[in-house]
Amino acid sequence: MATTLIHSDTQPVCDMNTTPLIDVMLVLLIMFIITLPIMTHAVKLDMPRPPPGAPPPPPPEVVDLEVDFDGTVVWNGRAVPNTGVLESYLRAAAAKVPQPEIHLRPDARAKYGPVAVVLAAAQRNHLRKIGFVNTPQFRD
Repeated sequence: MATTLIHSDTQPVCDMNTTPLIDVMLVLLIMFIITLPIMTHAVKLDMPRPPPGAPPPPPPEVVDLEVDFDGTVVWNGRAVPNTGVLESYLRAAAAKVPQPEIHLRPDARAKYGPVAVVLAAAQRNHLRKIGFVNTPQFRD
């Protein structure tokens, strides 16, 4: 006669095996500990030092270049009548040593076209120091 054994603990076990997770975390921790000293190393550079008693270099000239909402370009407070005059101003600025810094200040309502024309003209005339100076007003 066959007897069937009935066990009361035949329910499936729903516990998660955390041993592999602990092993992976230990390996990651060891890798982090090993690589941390490598990341904190600094590269020492021998930078040239100015001669003692030498005056600091003079700050470069700053040119304020504004683009109004209607596309009017203003060079240091003076309206620029056309692109040819703007090109001549930019050529003269590019010829100076050191080159002046161009602070481009477009109005928040200005269209992209006039600003792009000014940037392209500055690039054509090989100006290297140009930046936008009123960017906080564009945050919304």
